[in-house]
Amino acid sequence: MSVSQNFADLRSAAIEKLEAIKEKPLILVGTATCGRAAGALEVLNVFREEVSKHQLDVQVEEVGCMGHCYAEPLVVISNPGFPTLAYGPVDEGTAQRLVSDYLVNGDPCYEFAMAALEPNDEFPTFEDFPRGVIEKKIILRDCGLIDPDDIDHYLAKDGYAALAKVLEMEPTAVIDEIKDAKLRGRGGAGFPTGVKWEFCYKAKGSPKYVICNADEGDPGAFMDRAILESNPHQLIEGLIIAAYAVQAATGYIYVRAEYPLAIERLQNALDQAREKGLLGDKMLGSDFSFDIKIFPGSGAFVCGEETALITSIEGSTGLPSHRPPYPTTAGLFGKPTVINNVKTLSYIPHIMRQGAEWFKSIGTENSPGTAVFALAGKVVSTGLAEVPMGTTIRELVYDVGNGIKDEKEFKAVQIGGPSGGCLPESSLELPIDFDSLQQGGAMMGSGGIVVLNEDDCMVEIARFFLDFTQKESCGKCTFCRLGTKQMLEILTDITQGKGKPEDIDLLQELAEDIKLGSLCSLGKTAPNPVLTTIRYFRDEYEAHINEGRCPGLMCKELISYMIVPEKCSKLCDVCIGSCPTEAIYTRPDMLKAIHQDKCFKCNSCLVACPPQYKAVIRVSPPLEEQTEAEEGGNADEQ
Repeated sequence: MSVSQNFADLRSAAIEKLEAIKEKPLILVGTATCGRAAGALEVLNVFREEVSKHQLDVQVEEVGCMGHCYAEPLVVISNPGFPTLAYGPVDEGTAQRLVSDYLVNGDPCYEFAMAALEPNDEFPTFEDFPRGVIEKKIILRDCGLIDPDDIDHYLAKDGYAALAKVLEMEPTAVIDEIKDAKLRGRGGAGFPTGVKWEFCYKAKGSPKYVICNADEGDPGAFMDRAILESNPHQLIEGLIIAAYAVQAATGYIYVRAEYPLAIERLQNALDQAREKGLLGDKMLGSDFSFDIKIFPGSGAFVCGEETALITSIEGSTGLPSHRPPYPTTAGLFGKPTVINNVKTLSYIPHIMRQGAEWFKSIGTENSPGTAVFALAGKVVSTGLAEVPMGTTIRELVYDVGNGIKDEKEFKAVQIGGPSGGCLPESSLELPIDFDSLQQGGAMMGSGGIVVLNEDDCMVEIARFFLDFTQKESCGKCTFCRLGTKQMLEILTDITQGKGKPEDIDLLQELAEDIKLGSLCSLGKTAPNPVLTTIRYFRDEYEAHINEGRCPGLMCKELISYMIVPEKCSKLCDVCIGSCPTEAIYTRPDMLKAIHQDKCFKCNSCLVACPPQYKAVIRVSPPLEEQTEAEEGGNADEQ
């Protein structure tokens, strides 16, 4: 039989299998890592126990992450005669209510629902909210709605249809389609994917290899993990198509060992694909054979750089190499190799199925398609979001993320991971695409975005990210190894009130030298957080150095905690009980005060102080001691 017929048979069987359960109620519980951290496995067990107790004919399935991580554990219930509803966050008690009140007695429990998944007359959908208007889901479309451990769910959603189409095309035609789509790599630099494939296809030497870089190491980034845990077949299909385009026989998925659930679901997906004839020898009856191996990385951030990743797979220490030659001509084991990341490869099936023109109709002319972001930090609705390229930072933070927590003021976004940049409020209208972000001093990077508010110190933020990249430096380049260490020491001095006026210019000088003298992108981009914070928040550096003051009230050595007498309740002793160093005492007038020499600045008292009082505050510059007049008597007299 032909490739088309073999695939049609597989898909028909999958659809028939799923149609058989469509007439029954269905409960989907998001059990990706974010859901599990919030208690999803316990909620899953309650649903199964309650369904069994009530002897209901209800299917309960595990799915991945829909992107609404702020609402985990998230549950979707499809019940014939009612709109499909998403509920979250769902605890064990709510799970019992949803079974007894909804599935048994027919009350949909709208009070627990977030949104409906399809238009209806009863309840608003996700598309009715600002986030739904902004988002355009392509690679996140099925995440959280299909069972990642059942290949039939993917097949029934047009999964592997692109592969069946590709196996009846010439490899050069596949490459031309990706080139025409103008797909740019979603791993950092945004290099054209089709051009990279073409280089490898034309390169001399065999065998050829394809590699998926799933070594997601940026603080605050979890896009790749969510995709692998929610829809692994999408990535696998994209990797197979890449292999066919360059005529590779072996592929690797280089994934962090810290992602055990992702590895487990990936391995299960690979096994099922082989069983269905979608992977391995003469797949779908074609003449093309290809297989994939999982390579667990050991957590070195530098192995996200492609030459270091290759060295790691080869069995050596992951160290970057000089380029050229590039991996497309001399990569794994010295052979032509294509390396793309999870998001890039996940777009491939959609482009090959729907065409280059469809893809180019989304986003901007030079950056078509969508961008997937992990929203973290001080934003209300943390999680994953997929938006068209060209969406502004304001839309991402305020419409998708629902603004800043606790009614605080927006200050900046750290975008592009530790190698990205900090962009201020004046950049909120900046469109999100490769070129615009670069002009602003940041980068697209992996897609991590950390939202910062008025309480964040930009000098400390720069120090935090530089501390990460300095520790993750492989040490091969002198400029990166010693230069980042020297920059980190200067930043540490500034945050401790030991900075000198000439330090700002010295930081900029060192940053430029490190960018010029480093071999790989880790070193070349490591100074970005420092350069952008100096560029946009120089006044904070000057306040630390010239005034011994931290405007964000974040740097321990430059702040003190004090209790405002006018706000303190004489009857409340919560702060005393919260203090681990017994620095808080009761004054003669029964109000509270803090011994500054005993205070460890752990923040416990500020957190413990009841919100109706808000008597504990941070001040900068630091106090030597509260005055005798404030205390109502010397502490030594008590």
